[in-house]
Amino acid sequence: MKPIYIVDAFASEPFRGNPAAVCLCEQPEDERWMQQVAAEMNLSETAFLVPIDDGYDLRWFTPETEVDLCGHATLASAYALWHTKRLQPEETARFVTKSGVLTVAYNSNDDWMTMDFPEEAPQPVHAPEALIQGLGLIPRYTGKNRMDYVVEVDSEQTVRSLKPDQQQLMAAGGRGVIVTSKAAAGSPYDFVSRAFYPSAGIMEDPVTGSAHCALAPYWARRLRKQELTGYQASKRGGIVKVAVSGSRVLLTGQAKMIMQGTLEV
Repeated sequence: MKPIYIVDAFASEPFRGNPAAVCLCEQPEDERWMQQVAAEMNLSETAFLVPIDDGYDLRWFTPETEVDLCGHATLASAYALWHTKRLQPEETARFVTKSGVLTVAYNSNDDWMTMDFPEEAPQPVHAPEALIQGLGLIPRYTGKNRMDYVVEVDSEQTVRSLKPDQQQLMAAGGRGVIVTSKAAAGSPYDFVSRAFYPSAGIMEDPVTGSAHCALAPYWARRLRKQELTGYQASKRGGIVKVAVSGSRVLLTGQAKMIMQGTLEV
């Protein structure tokens, strides 16, 4: 039997942000079993933690496949460790992952957590026809990093009203598509975004930490600010504070515990 939790990440209240399952394992598990558990949980990500000498080994699975980098399930994992007192508030959560060592620090004064992630800045590319057809518009900017396309459009309203053709987005290749714009005048946010990952079985991700590893450096250059606040405008929605620090991005958010249980397989 293994403890398992559901945590709403990048959420200041329950049923907002992005839910992730967090499974605590005593030893490494078979990949097929982890994939089956992730499919059973049917959330955008399920995280699997195994204690090691200097922290935890961490892997992430969607219902369809394993991924190399996931922000919200990392935030959820750290929160679960602090919530269950496996870590004390003053201790930094340290995870060994396919994207290197990731750390999360907890601020007990305001319940915000800050993750130290690699920068994944996009580089300009020509927009493939499938991407244009999938979004139904001509982007202001199209870039790509090792995982995703990043597309800037003309307004927050365009971001919010977008109804993409998921089959066309899948045909564009890559892990997914991040659509973004500068926030509307008077907004408390600097930029807004939505993220689509049909190739990973996720039509729209509610709030995507790894997407902000691309959005942070992009908007830092565009707006000439090193610290910004992003809002991912999905149905659930969520706030991600970002700061660019050299080749790293600091992602700050909140989380709420939703469910605690035991996996009996």
